[in-house]
Amino acid sequence: MLAQRTLKSLTRAVGVGLHSGERVELTLRPAQPDTGIVFRRIDLTEPVDVPVGAQAVTDTRLASTLASGCGVRVRTVEHLLSACAGLGLDNLYVDITAEEVPILDGSASSFVYLLQSAGIALQAAPKRFLRVRRAVQVSEGEGGQLKWARLAPHHGFTLSFEIDFRHPAVDSTAQSVQFDMGSGRYSRDIARARTFAFSKDVETMRASGLALGGGLDNAIVMDERKVLNSDGLRYGEEFAKHKILDAIGDLYCAGRPILAAYSAFRSGHALNNRLLRALLADEAAYEIVTFDDEKRAPAGFAQLARAW
Repeated sequence: MLAQRTLKSLTRAVGVGLHSGERVELTLRPAQPDTGIVFRRIDLTEPVDVPVGAQAVTDTRLASTLASGCGVRVRTVEHLLSACAGLGLDNLYVDITAEEVPILDGSASSFVYLLQSAGIALQAAPKRFLRVRRAVQVSEGEGGQLKWARLAPHHGFTLSFEIDFRHPAVDSTAQSVQFDMGSGRYSRDIARARTFAFSKDVETMRASGLALGGGLDNAIVMDERKVLNSDGLRYGEEFAKHKILDAIGDLYCAGRPILAAYSAFRSGHALNNRLLRALLADEAAYEIVTFDDEKRAPAGFAQLARAW
């Protein structure tokens, strides 16, 4: 049986929110089978659970925000969810002491480290996948403003993403990336890609109450010509790889791993969530499956993710 996974022990981190700038403590705890990933706001008078789900995404401005039925929010969840997807974690409690998940280094690598340091435990319950049965696509804009995202049937989980920023620093890198989750190389090839921003947009974002905790230690920042970070890029295609990192996290808002081929052009958090909602709205487009025999599962999915 291909089993569900949780943590062996709890682990903690402290950081600041990318957009709020607030200090936040994060505790990752094991959870029982079929719990899913549940954020818990423990800073409130009465702790409030915010389960992960496509319909729970309420804001997609520069990040993915979840909200409970009573309106309690958890912001910027996509990097942590991407790490959970990359390591195949199904069940997890995430206690936080503020509204926003800490940005840490701006990638998913710190979350991968935290999760792997706590250890991954197999559970006595079958892992449930959301398998796409027929293609679903959403789009926005026309001509030079066109954006789209698509999920198509595939025995595994692959991602293909193309960006188009038309900026000297971005143009000099690869703007199209493909990745196969079954390769077991998420930690090495995707997790370290950082979020990025243009210096000319930072003040505008801050005036809107966003990016208050952002800086060169947790994001790639560019002026009109170049990358301002003294250490440069971590990957030759770091910009496109971060968009894949984000997409993995956004799609994990489905509440379970997806079996599909995802492809996108200039997509973002909003379009990724629209894609998920379009899929789930069509009951004939997907099914929930398990694998009693691990050999029938997609290649690479039965193995625990390798460390760095």
